[in-house]
Amino acid sequence: MTEFTLEDLVAYDGKDGRRAYVAYQGVVYDVTESAMWGDGEHEAMHDAGQDLTEAHDDAPHDVYVTDFPEVGRLSG
Repeated sequence: MTEFTLEDLVAYDGKDGRRAYVAYQGVVYDVTESAMWGDGEHEAMHDAGQDLTEAHDDAPHDVYVTDFPEVGRLSG
């Protein structure tokens, strides 16, 4: 499985045709195909290419990111 650093992850921001990846609890997920992540943004509150583990504590929903394909692990 691919290892991503935070510096690697920012390249997957979902903008200009790039894939949209987010990390949650050390796992990197591909949210590119989700209608909830258009242009790499979710609800104008979160951006792809980020570790959203801490930000999820404020989310008004359950953990749905785990429904998306795993593409790697966050290292360091």
